[in-house]
Amino acid sequence: MEHLPLFKNQKERIYLSLFLLILFSFNLFLNYSQYQKFIHNEVFHTQGEIINIYEKEKYNILKISTNNFTFFTPTNKSSIYEKLQKIDIYIVTKEVTFYEYLKGFYAKSFNIYPIETSNNKTALAQFITEQHQNSSIASLYSALFLATSVDATIRELCSNFGISHLVAISGFHLGVISLVLYFLLHLLYSNIHQRYFPYRNKRFDIMLVISAIFFSYLLFVDLVPSLLRAFVMFIFGLFLLRNNIKLLSFETLFIVVLFILALFPKLLFSLSLWFSVAGVFYIFLFLHYFKDLNKYIQLILFNFWIYLAMNPIVHYFFTTTTLEQLLSPIFTLLFTIFYPFVALLHILQIGNLLDNLLLSLINYNLIPTDIETPFLFFLFYIVISMLSIFYKKIFIVLNISFLLFNLVLFIK
Repeated sequence: MEHLPLFKNQKERIYLSLFLLILFSFNLFLNYSQYQKFIHNEVFHTQGEIINIYEKEKYNILKISTNNFTFFTPTNKSSIYEKLQKIDIYIVTKEVTFYEYLKGFYAKSFNIYPIETSNNKTALAQFITEQHQNSSIASLYSALFLATSVDATIRELCSNFGISHLVAISGFHLGVISLVLYFLLHLLYSNIHQRYFPYRNKRFDIMLVISAIFFSYLLFVDLVPSLLRAFVMFIFGLFLLRNNIKLLSFETLFIVVLFILALFPKLLFSLSLWFSVAGVFYIFLFLHYFKDLNKYIQLILFNFWIYLAMNPIVHYFFTTTTLEQLLSPIFTLLFTIFYPFVALLHILQIGNLLDNLLLSLINYNLIPTDIETPFLFFLFYIVISMLSIFYKKIFIVLNISFLLFNLVLFIK
């Protein structure tokens, strides 16, 4: 059956654009109203959660998330705080602009007091931590399952091996989780469906249950931007499939991004969201031009092509470079097995089974260098990436560009 178009005519596109613009303006106004309350007095009293701790030579910096904003504040090294700890805090609001309020700001604070609370996320984090003697490994698993921030050791390790995308929960993780859930739910539901609901679409019923699980998980990890994008795409994709509308299209991705920004204007400044969007864009670009290749060749080429295509963008923001980063596509393939396997190990309370292997990676001697994508090349690359949607010749130029970039990157 031939796929139906997403829009019947240009008028529908205009109507949707106007709706998203109104929605964006409304939510931006709500954020501005919250900002006005925030700066009304020179000191703002609130409660929040410590989502990361950055250790400096003379002081520490806490990254704190509240219901309305995220900010950074310095604290004495003598003060002892923990990630995921709930706190009561007074913030000095002087000189915080609306732009900084949306983006995430730095401000002085005082009277930081821990709040004695217990929630499921904290309890689960403790459950994971207790299975490991090494705090860095515990930090890694907490990030993989709860979308918490990793410590400096794991952050450096992921950067050096080019696998930061495997730690930051995104659509890739949802894809792996959905495969496992679909397999399990299919086993459980098949007999029930055949006996009581043979008239229903079994696959659609299973996907609805998976959607509900994903939504609960998204709320549980506090609406992580990359995961939010993946969830919205998942729901939107389910809607398109149900209505026989083409799923893998750049227009679909564009609309999902606009919808997310209309609902959450602050995510305009989320680098993790834009990396996630870029990753999906190059996946669509790969499928657009290589869909007729042999499936086995596609499987082998896919991760390597996406990795090389993303490098010019990644290295504009993160300059760390090592030869070992060339192993990133292989690590990505192995991760599809590793992720559900270690989840099962932690459920069985033997999560430390692979700790020695991970310690060997942590202790592996790497010699990183800093190589940055030049700004003009970065702009050029973005432009030809966009034009590659429409022109095959430009797509060839894109491939030549990122191949030359990677040769320079790893030969230097």
